[in-house]
Amino acid sequence: MEGEKAVREYKRIIVERDKKDKRILWIKLNYPERLNVLGKRMLDELYEALITADKDEEVQAIIITGNGRAFCAGADVNELTKMSVEEGVRWFQGYWRVLELIRTTGKPVIASVNGVCVAGGNELVMACDLAIACKSAKLGQPEVRVGSTAMGLGVQLLPLIVGEKRAREILFTAKLLTAEEAYNFGLINRVVNDEELEEESRKFAIEIIENSSPQAFRVIKAGLKFWTDLAMINLPMAREVTSMVWHSSEFRERAKEFLEKKKMNPRKFSGVTP
Repeated sequence: MEGEKAVREYKRIIVERDKKDKRILWIKLNYPERLNVLGKRMLDELYEALITADKDEEVQAIIITGNGRAFCAGADVNELTKMSVEEGVRWFQGYWRVLELIRTTGKPVIASVNGVCVAGGNELVMACDLAIACKSAKLGQPEVRVGSTAMGLGVQLLPLIVGEKRAREILFTAKLLTAEEAYNFGLINRVVNDEELEEESRKFAIEIIENSSPQAFRVIKAGLKFWTDLAMINLPMAREVTSMVWHSSEFRERAKEFLEKKKMNPRKFSGVTP
């Protein structure tokens, strides 16, 4: 990636230099007809693009956004319902390596939230260093509605960011937050008018690039990651349990209702007392 040289073309993402400042790299999730859901192909392409950006000395900041009217609607539910437990484990691992790379790179990564941002999309935002959203954006973790777990990062980081009781409300009710609510909860850093999102995201990146010592930035980011990593101790277990949940009849029944846009039937809650 040098100057105006184009990066390789992908199918599920768009990677391009900022049109005003070539130090900034935009990575755009590009599956607009499905609200930019995360499938295996997109995750593989995201990982490759992030690795390339991390190694490119000309890239000083990365902005992640969505193409179309959504940032990201989370995991591709249709894809999840067709996987075995073992395939689910590998999917989860591929998803997690993308989030971990975002949290590990020594370059600032900013989420530019341009619309629907739920489930895995919201976890992607939480993995980024900073987040800016347009006023029309909606954010949340509605996995419980479709029978999934939000244990890719939501269960782990959401309580640290917004507080435990608010996290429980978001996770248990599938409530979606407006951009202003997300800002007030501390889930995002800034809210801007829809038409200003690109320019304000650019300014946010430049603010860091031009005011930070890269070495100090990297050390501070690593230090912040240390204490949030304490919440990640359960990830290997989360990977296994979530993969089994995806293979369960309850998940597949609810996913079918969701995909067919049918009303989801209430189910009985079971206790655990022996």
